[in-house]
Amino acid sequence: EVQLVESGGGLVQPGGSLRLSCTASGFTFTSYDMSWVRQVPGKGPEWVGGINKLGGSTLYADSVEGRFTISRDNAHNFLYLQMNSLKPEDTAVYYCNVRIGPNDYWGQGTQVTVSS
Repeated sequence: EVQLVESGGGLVQPGGSLRLSCTASGFTFTSYDMSWVRQVPGKGPEWVGGINKLGGSTLYADSVEGRFTISRDNAHNFLYLQMNSLKPEDTAVYYCNVRIGPNDYWGQGTQVTVSS
């Protein structure tokens, strides 16, 4: 069974930083690209960025480019999202995501709130 568990969210002031983690199990982690997606209540999900299976290539949404960094630890099945220079508009529930065949898998999400 595919399982993704996010952690590391919380309340941070504008300009601050947070590091989110996602632990993966139930599939061969090194065989799949991974993504981070965020969602604000009442809105559709927003793709934040992704990383290829070996971790050598990343892509980011324009809204986070230069502020967020995705990395992965393939030895321990971890995905990370380092978020710097946070803005109030980054407030959302953040999910890690993997697509395996026709199916998308998500964790339970972790809440990030950016507010003074």
